[in-house]
Amino acid sequence: MSAREIHVEQLRCAPVSDLEVEIVERKGKGHPDSLIDGASEAVSRALCKYYLSKFGRVFHHNVDKGILVGGRSNPVFGGGEVIEPIFIMVAGRAISLIKEKDGVHEVPVGVLAQSAISEFLKSTLRFLDDKDVHIEYKVKQGSTDLVAIFDGGSKIPLGNDTSIGIGFAPLTPTENLVLKTEQMLNSPDLKKVLPEVGEDIKVMGYRREKKINLTVASAMISRLMPDASHYHSVVNDVQQSVEDLASRLTNLDVDVKVNAGDSPKLSVYYLTVTGTSAEAGDDGNTGRGNRHNGLITSMRQYSMEACAGKNPINHTGKIYNVLAQRAADKIVAEVKGVKEVYVRLLSRIGSPIDQPQVCSSAVVLEPGVSLSNVNGEISSILNEELANITSLTPLIIDGKVTLF
Repeated sequence: MSAREIHVEQLRCAPVSDLEVEIVERKGKGHPDSLIDGASEAVSRALCKYYLSKFGRVFHHNVDKGILVGGRSNPVFGGGEVIEPIFIMVAGRAISLIKEKDGVHEVPVGVLAQSAISEFLKSTLRFLDDKDVHIEYKVKQGSTDLVAIFDGGSKIPLGNDTSIGIGFAPLTPTENLVLKTEQMLNSPDLKKVLPEVGEDIKVMGYRREKKINLTVASAMISRLMPDASHYHSVVNDVQQSVEDLASRLTNLDVDVKVNAGDSPKLSVYYLTVTGTSAEAGDDGNTGRGNRHNGLITSMRQYSMEACAGKNPINHTGKIYNVLAQRAADKIVAEVKGVKEVYVRLLSRIGSPIDQPQVCSSAVVLEPGVSLSNVNGEISSILNEELANITSLTPLIIDGKVTLF
């Protein structure tokens, strides 16, 4: 095996947490973009599990093209209905005919796709009925060249694409607060206390020096809201919950605004029948939402690759993002003197995935620490993560890795 192209450089700039202005976003699990990400990934995982159970290996597939077209609804205090269903389609490529010694076997791609999407939606949205959504798929056989590349590796798969993966660490206090806010509002514990809170929650964080402004958009379940007074009470409870969380997570001054688009004078409230804005015209695309670490960090280096739906065997657009994040987390945790780190990976189609064109790390160092102090440790971590890259596949298939 040839030596890997490992690169470590120092960034002579302030970490993001020290900038005067910082902006970060999180789209919750019920947001249309998150829903279509989840649908695409659910199909990929279902295919992987079927292939493994029937044939002992995963075959080529990429189902990372998905669209969610919002429906139409009429939510009212104490009730409401979905008038036109949400439309979801996942498209891509997958091996559907497999030749074995005992003959040719057909993979029920359509059944697997529709079942996987349906189960994902049921596990994500508490108030979505089957009649509220229409599911379709367009999954065809993969191209000859990509299938050949997929099957061409030995122990180490050959890259499906020339792709970029990027990870960074640590999260700033603002990023951490945005992430934890949505997770808290969508947690089972909060839903027990405030079942009126839907799953479509978007959190936007804006920090100016030492003050954070959090804007929280939280869909509310109309059937559980008897009137406007009850709605306002729940909004106040949500705000209090976020303020309590903020006080535990950061010493910065945090101002919270929940459902800023409401207009009581015009009787405009963020009411939904199903808990997601997808029921009433908001659309979604695979890869348009959160990056693989669960955030949209416009002030960071990051990859635009859609992780959801890509195969977890040799598609570096997925695997390299996961690996880069794991490596970045490990560097910050284990290498003293590193204040902030970015890990950048670039693959080349047809090359072994453990041999990227470059595996580059860029670090912001603590005062008094030189690059020579940390170069060796960082390079060792990067080499180790690449050597163990195939261990990521079962974690992804089992849903143990954050992808959006």
